[in-house]
Amino acid sequence: MTDTIIQIENLVKAFDLLPVLRKLDLTVARGEFIALLGPNGSGKSTLLRLLAGLSQSTAGTIRVGGWELPREAAAVRSQIGMVSHQSLLYENLTARENLHFFARLYNLPGDEIEGRSTLMLERVGLEKRATGLVRTFSRGMQQRLSIARALLHDPHVLLFDEPYTGLDQDAAAVLDQLLMQAHDDGHTILMSTHQIERAAQLADRIVILTKGKVGFDAPATGLDGRQLAVEYTRITGAATAR
Repeated sequence: MTDTIIQIENLVKAFDLLPVLRKLDLTVARGEFIALLGPNGSGKSTLLRLLAGLSQSTAGTIRVGGWELPREAAAVRSQIGMVSHQSLLYENLTARENLHFFARLYNLPGDEIEGRSTLMLERVGLEKRATGLVRTFSRGMQQRLSIARALLHDPHVLLFDEPYTGLDQDAAAVLDQLLMQAHDDGHTILMSTHQIERAAQLADRIVILTKGKVGFDAPATGLDGRQLAVEYTRITGAATAR
């Protein structure tokens, strides 16, 4: 029997009278890496924000690790780490100071904060820049520190919302490695992206959203970028995901 960590049923999210998600159903197994594809406005970012407890649904049910949103939001947030194209870091603090700050928000024990922060800086390759101010960091370095922040409390689920935005080729390659390592470490990953080739290469499973619903849901095995692009166009009517 599959070990389900995320269960979404009949999920509806509307802004004023405009529906963004329309009775969406999705089940995610523990340890899966799902790439969320879809045109702008299809509901990818909205879905991730709902899973992170940053927004509330209009109707439907979301359970993460058996906890229900929004009623048990605090328990759900303790299981979630989120990275988006916005770093959510404090630019006038150093890399280490940022991690110490967020470690306290995550309620890490005081005697674990320094060691955990050092470990995460090493994992993302920023140990030599630990005392550097974030405002002096490149976009790629900030994204690596954001991943360190998201991993600090060792969450079960990692949510990535368009994490490649603004990254150059080298920084994107580093992000690929960090994503693969997180997956190998057993984290469940949901990543929204417009990058079809990367979705096909990195993910276990591809989910394409269209008009607020799941239009395609299949294992990534056997799908290359070209085949996935064909499916994307067939499902969404868009010529390209880029």
